Amino acid sequence: MEPEVKTLETKQQEQNKEIVQQYADAFNDGDLDALVALFAPDAEIQGVFGKAQMERALEVWRQLVTGLGMQLTIEGMIAEGDVVAVRYTERGTFTGPFMGHEPTGKSYEVAAMEWFLIRDGKIQQRWGARDHASQARQIGLPLN
Repeated sequence: MEPEVKTLETKQQEQNKEIVQQYADAFNDGDLDALVALFAPDAEIQGVFGKAQMERALEVWRQLVTGLGMQLTIEGMIAEGDVVAVRYTERGTFTGPFMGHEPTGKSYEVAAMEWFLIRDGKIQQRWGARDHASQARQIGLPLN
């Protein structure tokens, strides 16, 4: 690969990683407006609760922020082309309503991973996976 092309590709990958850093920062700050602004209008979001458009994902994210006080610590991040993969430690404390359950006051810590497709400076697709069963056990929710 030509050095100039490599430099442009590396610059784009670093910009994409910065978008994912902003995503984690928005969650940690509880700033859902900043979070939504990082996504393309037609973004597709897949996670523990299935595939959704922004409106449904925002409902879940709001509960993660207000009910669990979710915080993301980035443990590792890699980028290749338009794709960024990140591994987090996710922590929180169940202090507000979450998914129809009353708070238990219990804390949790789980591993989480997300895979992002970024186009034109916006998140186009996001796939997320975390140890939902471990989270439920730690905060005192029944496993369904």
